[in-house]
Amino acid sequence: SFPVFELIRDFAATVLVSIPGMNSLSVISPRLGCFLFQSTRFASSAPRMKKFAIYRYNPDKPSQKPYMQTYEVDLNECGPMVLDALIKIKNEMDPTLTFRRSCREGICGSCAMNVDGGNRLACICAIDKNTSKTSKIYPLPHMYVVKDLVPDMSNFYAQYRWIEPYLKKKEFKEENVGEKAFMQSIKDRDKIDGLYECILCACCSTSCPSYWWNSDKYLGPAVLMQAYRWMIDSRDDYTFERLTQLQNKWSVYRCHTIMNCTETCPKGLNPGKAIGEIKKMLIYYNSYKDKKPMNQMV
Repeated sequence: SFPVFELIRDFAATVLVSIPGMNSLSVISPRLGCFLFQSTRFASSAPRMKKFAIYRYNPDKPSQKPYMQTYEVDLNECGPMVLDALIKIKNEMDPTLTFRRSCREGICGSCAMNVDGGNRLACICAIDKNTSKTSKIYPLPHMYVVKDLVPDMSNFYAQYRWIEPYLKKKEFKEENVGEKAFMQSIKDRDKIDGLYECILCACCSTSCPSYWWNSDKYLGPAVLMQAYRWMIDSRDDYTFERLTQLQNKWSVYRCHTIMNCTETCPKGLNPGKAIGEIKKMLIYYNSYKDKKPMNQMV
């Protein structure tokens, strides 16, 4: 059945119901009435108290070591996601609790944190409904902490900037911007599927042991996947230069194919595969760079 017909049917079949908390009968559709009664039932049911142990660190109190602070939230009065619980705690219990968040839809990557041992986006990570188990929430691992659940992303963003993550054209002047469109075939466009969707949340990079110990030199899964995204873009003219930039023992080759990155990516992407493709391109680069055009590599 079509939604519009269902709405007309519901409107035509309005009924008189008494809503708890209101002094008069109200005319509502059966569907809305069902929703209201369900909401009332949950609100009046026994509390479902869930404990959240959250990492706390205040840079304004350098003598105080980081610690875990436990809060209790009634799941009947909270949304289903971890971010809902954090917002409720901040709004109603402890305004000093600090974390990043924005879109609440798994798009911006702001609320990346470690929830119960795994790197997650808090806005799309469902709360464990087991009330006998305490959920533990930490900032992303092996990064400097600004405060509480807020990691310092400076190094991560500096590495991203270093790969020049934008379209680069040769023989193109800045004053000519907007004069020409660089067309791309459907086949070439398909090559960047599974790459461009990265939201730079850093869940993958901070799940990688190689990045934990060598984040000053190893670029990490997220940045390398974005480097590969521009290497294989048919509109970009700097594949050779991008590979030359990575021609050292640290930038790429510290990847030991542990594949934590692929397992933890909240968008379902495969950074490990992208890094493997870069390694294959570097083999071609070293073997045939003086014999064949670089555009045959992609």
